[in-house]
Amino acid sequence: MKLRSSWGIYLSDTLPKSEVIKLLDSALIVRDEKNIKYPVQSFAFTYEKHEPYLNDTTGQPAIYKDFTGDNFKTAALPAAWSKSLKETLQTGDVLYFDEIIIKYTEDKLYKAPSIQINVK
Repeated sequence: MKLRSSWGIYLSDTLPKSEVIKLLDSALIVRDEKNIKYPVQSFAFTYEKHEPYLNDTTGQPAIYKDFTGDNFKTAALPAAWSKSLKETLQTGDVLYFDEIIIKYTEDKLYKAPSIQINVK
């Protein structure tokens, strides 16, 4: 079985910040090759925030990467995460949806492909 994960209508992609902000309240969707949807049970989320800074040693501008995340037992980001990201999301940041678990049948769980969204 071949599974496809998407966030709203997007597979892994580079999207404008305005589009990512619209997606923050959207659920993850997993479909198979016959376009049958499967309920998402859980996922791991990581937010890679890029902060510019001035390197003390070289005097050159550089980018500091800060990673935060959590595991969620839902198909969408909780309201608190969505609200926070709407306020802090910047160009260059990356959103990772990993370890996406779907309920295939009553007694079977499957792991679906990860999604990576780059903010431009």
